[in-house]
Amino acid sequence: MDRDRRGRRRCYLAGAVFAVCMAGTTLPTPLYSLYQEKFGFSELIVTVVYAVYAFGVIGVLLLAGNASDSVGRRPVLLWGLGFSAVSAVCFLCATGLGWLYAGRLLSGLSAGLFTGAATAYVMELAPKADVSRATFVATAANMGGLGCGPLLAGVLAQYAPWPLHLPFVVHLALVAVSAAVLLRLPETVRERRPVSTVRPQRLGLPPEVRAVFAPAATAAFVGFALFGVFTSVSPAFLAQSLDVHDHAVSGLVVALAFFASTAGQLMVGRAGARALPLGCAGLLAGLAFLAGALRWDVFALVVLSALVGGTGQGLAFRGALSAVAGASPPDRRAAVISALFVVAYAGISVPVIGVGLLSDPIGLEGAGLVFIACMAALVSGAAVYLLRRPVRSG
Repeated sequence: MDRDRRGRRRCYLAGAVFAVCMAGTTLPTPLYSLYQEKFGFSELIVTVVYAVYAFGVIGVLLLAGNASDSVGRRPVLLWGLGFSAVSAVCFLCATGLGWLYAGRLLSGLSAGLFTGAATAYVMELAPKADVSRATFVATAANMGGLGCGPLLAGVLAQYAPWPLHLPFVVHLALVAVSAAVLLRLPETVRERRPVSTVRPQRLGLPPEVRAVFAPAATAAFVGFALFGVFTSVSPAFLAQSLDVHDHAVSGLVVALAFFASTAGQLMVGRAGARALPLGCAGLLAGLAFLAGALRWDVFALVVLSALVGGTGQGLAFRGALSAVAGASPPDRRAAVISALFVVAYAGISVPVIGVGLLSDPIGLEGAGLVFIACMAALVSGAAVYLLRRPVRSG
């Protein structure tokens, strides 16, 4: 009994460390408008600064996504915390755009290292009888941490001094505490190998996976694209079109999308094979609410879009992950899942930059409506395909 209790405590502590790192990746979200005022850049630059993060994540997933299997979980997670800390320092020292690009890239590197390693670590520290509890902790830490970042920064920026500095000072303190906690937790990889054994992951799609992968990857792409637009340009839309200048409110709206995604991921077990088509339906409804908000400037529709679209994203992404994992042969499963993550994180970068490019000639609302039309077409196609050819969850 004492051993199980100790295992649960370690699982929760590892989950807290996971949440701190992920919170750092979304911390700048409600602060972009302040950086725009300070450095005088356009909405396009906001989206590019945001998208640099995705390139860091994709690079780590391809080059060192399996590093923790070789060198151990704790060394990789400590490196991730280190990148997170240096990212915060870049934002603290920011005197121009170069600092913001560096901070976002380093933030992506930290998230890329944490995503797989921390999930595995939380699962391995938990007692064997608590697999479902550990799954919940890992999911809540990942998406919940992403939601806490903009919420924390928004509240501090609105109600505390030094809005462009205090959020990152607080985050550095949390990273320091997390590193101390991590050093006291045990290593779970028993046969550790030198760093020289780490090899880049080779992406690939075996023939039996391709029919499942196309609709699953499309849904994942749209879900991450919706999150990308929400986290990069929704604060600007709230300020320019709805006259909402409260940073805490902007941070809360973004946080709601991530919290709803956590709820959606936890619903996958009950939804079963219906999770992926239900997620597509949720994404389509979230896009419709967002279109209404852009067209008629209604704040309530922005909130509904965050809640419904976030839930759909959670259902769709975890359903997609389950479907492609179940269809993959065991010896190719890691490569297929890595390919799915690459497509998903491409959704954070490419469409977001597209919105930024269109925002100057046709305005932020027009660019948002073009984005919604494109994403709705993609997710509708995936939904129709899934209704005609249902996929089995893994």
